[in-house]
Amino acid sequence: MKRALIVEDVPETRDWLQALVTGAFAGCEVRAEATVRGAVAAAEAERFDFALIDLGLPDGSGLDVLRKLKALSPETTAIVTTVMGDDAHIVGALAAGAEGYLLKETPPELLHRQLVQLADGIPAISPSIARRIMEHFRFTGPAAEPDEQLTGREKEVLSLIARGLRNADVAQALGLAESTVASHIKAIYRKLGIGSRAEAAWHATRLGLGHS
Repeated sequence: MKRALIVEDVPETRDWLQALVTGAFAGCEVRAEATVRGAVAAAEAERFDFALIDLGLPDGSGLDVLRKLKALSPETTAIVTTVMGDDAHIVGALAAGAEGYLLKETPPELLHRQLVQLADGIPAISPSIARRIMEHFRFTGPAAEPDEQLTGREKEVLSLIARGLRNADVAQALGLAESTVASHIKAIYRKLGIGSRAEAAWHATRLGLGHS
């Protein structure tokens, strides 16, 4: 890992994360930004091997940085570093392209080990987040394999709503009536056994549809 981007608005935490990165990857060059605007500008100007992104930033959400970064540089490994460990934030981050999710409360020695393992292709996920992911699938996953149930059109609709598009936007993108899109979404929810767009985004990510 030669270049890293850290997006964190709290100076003390930013310095701590930078020390963590340089400790895990000797000689790694680190660029630190405190805002969505600064992080997006950095992503437009440079290419990074990986990025640590906080979700709560002064001028917006770290998810906006995440989406922009993955659009500009899909090969960059993007990892959320946050204090928020609820399902909604986890699902939103994964749907936006995150390949890791680390809680700042995780012991430093474990964070160090998880960063080092990135070089071996091992996702950086805090143990408590991994448990929540397992629990989420246990309680919300469909009885049958969803990939076998959804039609091609339903997968297209699922992919778009997972990216946050409204029904009207999906209809325009696919050349469909908005009422038809609503019918497809209703069918998707029924087949997957879900009831929210957050859960839809989760399943889209699982099926590899969330970033298309």
